Amino acid sequence: MKYIINSTSDYHQHDLNSLGWELTVCNSLEPVNCPCRKILASPFSFGRHLYNFLKKMIPFDEIHNILEIGGGMGYLMRDLLTLNPQMRAKMIDISPYLLDRQKETLKAFNADFELADILAVDHASFSVFDLAMMNENLGDLPTLVAGQANDDHSESATVRVLERLEHFKNKYNLPVGLKESEHINIGAMEIVEKLCVTGIKYIYLSEHSCEAVVPEIIKPYLTLPSSGIPEMISLKGHKEFTIKFSYLQKIAEVLHYKTRRGPFADFLPLNLSDKVKIALRLATPYNDEQEIIRQFVYDLYKYEYLILIKGDE
Repeated sequence: MKYIINSTSDYHQHDLNSLGWELTVCNSLEPVNCPCRKILASPFSFGRHLYNFLKKMIPFDEIHNILEIGGGMGYLMRDLLTLNPQMRAKMIDISPYLLDRQKETLKAFNADFELADILAVDHASFSVFDLAMMNENLGDLPTLVAGQANDDHSESATVRVLERLEHFKNKYNLPVGLKESEHINIGAMEIVEKLCVTGIKYIYLSEHSCEAVVPEIIKPYLTLPSSGIPEMISLKGHKEFTIKFSYLQKIAEVLHYKTRRGPFADFLPLNLSDKVKIALRLATPYNDEQEIIRQFVYDLYKYEYLILIKGDE
């Protein structure tokens, strides 16, 4: 099988200067009076919703050091530190632009910052953290794009990647590389293994999923394609891929982690009002608010989270 490596590192290091065109779920819930907050059961920010959900599984009174990888504008960490000021945060980001935004957002909080590619950071430095988080950004990590060859890709680099692929296939009994059309989230697999091998007690991950499903109550209003194969998302200046969470879940379980997985709708409960139903049923939205609602509800089910809790070996 031939692959090329899709990497977003150059874009994030050198070209990214705004997130205005790439609206994450976290950012879409940032404005207090935004349409997205109004269609939820409770009109809170993303971070507040997530904290209230995680505290059912994570004893936050025991969390002192928290790591966020790729923290965007810093809104999620701001909410977490506001709700639990005893925590000290470490923010690691590959983007100078976003790290500067995080410094501004978190200037009143107990936080440290590091500009780095997380895949190049020594995993031993993670051992001090009680909780690690990657929210809505696993798709930014390198992906093996199937069925193509890259003449510029060195033979030695190709050999290294294929060796890592064999490692994941053999150690975790993953059927990677068996389907000719299947792209492989090699970077996401690497980071899950890296965090779990370190032994961090609690890990939270999330991203668009290629395995997402819609519950029966939503099916009359929303169609959600789920091919089971990572799908390409074309964005300004770069491409990302949806995540095959079942592979990440298997890696974590082999490394003695208990797992919980589900859609964002689990902690961002939707108020399925007539207003929402009308927006979802329209073939073409009549106004911007309806378009925003349609995209937001789609994301509530297209995004999945994966919570990992270190178990007894």
